[in-house]
Amino acid sequence: MKYLEYTPLDRINDFLSNLNLGERTIEGCLEAYSCKHTATDKKLSLSLENEILDHLGKSSDTDSSSPVEYLFSRSSRKTLIFLLLTLHHMYPDYDFSAVRAHEFFTEESWDSFKQIFDVYMFEASKEWLEENEGGALLETLYKALDEVVNLAECEVYSYNPEAEADPFLEKGAIWSYHFFFYNRKLKRVVSFHFSCLSNLVNDGFLDDESSQEEDGEIFDDMDI
Repeated sequence: MKYLEYTPLDRINDFLSNLNLGERTIEGCLEAYSCKHTATDKKLSLSLENEILDHLGKSSDTDSSSPVEYLFSRSSRKTLIFLLLTLHHMYPDYDFSAVRAHEFFTEESWDSFKQIFDVYMFEASKEWLEENEGGALLETLYKALDEVVNLAECEVYSYNPEAEADPFLEKGAIWSYHFFFYNRKLKRVVSFHFSCLSNLVNDGFLDDESSQEEDGEIFDDMDI
């Protein structure tokens, strides 16, 4: 896979690189990749495919609604592997298990993404309108994504792993979302991760308060 540079994405990335809102900071990052395999990708792709097939061979779950059933489709496995390869390029030091990861991916729609974006990026959208001309943040995002991956032909996925399997989880994270916009025909995928961090935790204020509370408990037990 190859990282692709697109100016429309850069404009949004610059805005979301470190949006300080007082006690909270909004961060977001858009990354576009070509799904054409390099030699390293082919090797990792084969390893992930074998991991999945080995898991299916040991599984006795035949329920059509089971997450395991999803992996019996070659097309579904191929999509999962593309998404995992994208994650691997973003976080090369993190070991993503295909068998575990498929449980964390959910197929979405633009409307379900928009609903989450409107709620959690409300303050960021207000800041965008104050600093930029030419449309709302979501409208600008839509146009940028459409230019890169043609949203009308895209599959949308969310990635919501458990805490121990989340390489995106940062200290002080209040909430975090990760979406993928995947176009099979163009063989391109755009990753969009956005999160909200507590500045109080990052500045050490909450840690100091905890420490003071612990010290207080220690002194309470002492006879002075």
